[in-house]
Amino acid sequence: MRIVSARLILTASAVALAMLLSMTTRPPVAYGQAAHIRWDIHHNTSFSPPTFEAGGFASAFANDNSSITLTGSGTFVAPAGGDGTSRAVTGGGDWATSNNESGTYKVTGLVRWEEAPGAFGPGVIDNIAPIADNRGGLAVLRVEYSDGERGVLTVSCNLSIETRNIFEGITASKGFVSYWNRVAPLPNIDGNRTNFHVVH
Repeated sequence: MRIVSARLILTASAVALAMLLSMTTRPPVAYGQAAHIRWDIHHNTSFSPPTFEAGGFASAFANDNSSITLTGSGTFVAPAGGDGTSRAVTGGGDWATSNNESGTYKVTGLVRWEEAPGAFGPGVIDNIAPIADNRGGLAVLRVEYSDGERGVLTVSCNLSIETRNIFEGITASKGFVSYWNRVAPLPNIDGNRTNFHVVH
């Protein structure tokens, strides 16, 4: 009886070891379906009714009150790869700082995407994509600026009062400068608004 039990234990241990080894040699498995997302810094053409389209701008401040302003849009596939560059990304836009520097930037990778709950209220007109495809959330993107510096662009979209702890707008870094303090959107004034859509 003890011999049989020992053989069972050894067999179970061998199976467990084989499973463990196979897990360490396989690529990581993504849970759920990959999400194809479009992001925009959008432009409000009207506030009555609320109407928006691509082509807006958003700003953020650094510790010394210098600022950066970005335009842009693009797409990504989530989840991100381990190095933040292994998933398909597109897009970019223009940038300008309060130090009279300016240029273009391109997105080079996705660091992270987190979808958030919430939906627009009635009467909103979405001229980017079907409003049913709109999503709130937080995207962290790797970017490369036209002057050779690199950084991170964080795009955050709050769709409703359900997500009050999510800010609306952008933060960014450029080289060693962190523009961490976003400029909040103001009622009935264009600017500092963002948007995500599921791409089918």
